[in-house]
Amino acid sequence: MKKAFSIFLLSSLFAFCCIPSLLAQKPQLSKEEFRERQREFITRRAGLTQEEANKFFPLYFELQDKKSRYNQEAWEKMREGKNPNTTEAEYGRIVEDIIQARITNDNLDLEYVRKYKKFLSAKKIYDVQRAEMRFHRELLKGARHNGKNKSKSGARK
Repeated sequence: MKKAFSIFLLSSLFAFCCIPSLLAQKPQLSKEEFRERQREFITRRAGLTQEEANKFFPLYFELQDKKSRYNQEAWEKMREGKNPNTTEAEYGRIVEDIIQARITNDNLDLEYVRKYKKFLSAKKIYDVQRAEMRFHRELLKGARHNGKNKSKSGARK
């Protein structure tokens, strides 16, 4: 279970570090479209039934929204450190605040895994975590591939 939880934490960290920048690269994909693709992918790859998916995804997206808010706060703290007049004490506070945001996100992950266990087996939760990681990996691959195509097509003009 520790391994599955670690995988889940790593995938969540990846999601919050990389997904916002990927979404920025593909403005034609709205948040709703992204979530629908994610839902379809995870449902299929994890083998969720329609009933399981209907219970899981409202909680899953609720968790993503909460974590997004904490990550936004962490990014704001990082930006504070760019000020050349930032004092050593302020850097200390910034570093601790960023770590606290990560801890809060980890605690949220644990809280929601416990909620998922009320209607999903541990195996299904593990399968969801693997599917989520695969989704993000494929998304990254697609973003890299699209970036290469854009630069090539731009060079041909």
